[in-house]
Amino acid sequence: MMRERTIHNCSVIELPKITTAEGNITFYENNKLFPFPVKRCFYLFDVPAGGRRGGHAHIELHQVIIAVSGSFEVILDDGSDIRTIHLNQPDKGLLVPSGIWKEVFNFSAGSNCLVLASEKFFEKDYIRNLEQFYRYKRR
Repeated sequence: MMRERTIHNCSVIELPKITTAEGNITFYENNKLFPFPVKRCFYLFDVPAGGRRGGHAHIELHQVIIAVSGSFEVILDDGSDIRTIHLNQPDKGLLVPSGIWKEVFNFSAGSNCLVLASEKFFEKDYIRNLEQFYRYKRR
């Protein structure tokens, strides 16, 4: 079932935003915005120029990737098609279901990438080799 996921299942979603004279607030509560409850969050920062993060797929875990500050790009690969998404707004998140290979790259100086995940860390959920990922998708 998870192998049927394609890059077309990935989408940029708008996060709730409150605009005030003092600045904007984006929030997430009650596990209603995403198609999964958030069980883990982490963020990437101080990624060196030319650095890449990710380079893996998940068997079960789903994610929302947010450019909290700055910008970066996300390559999505489903084993048949490849798509690149540019993220640069803190009130937009990229929903990435399981079964999609992703790499995050082209980080602007001072960028911060927040990831909200459907599961706690579990190493056996990762596919870290691209050729193994392609074999997994062909099964």
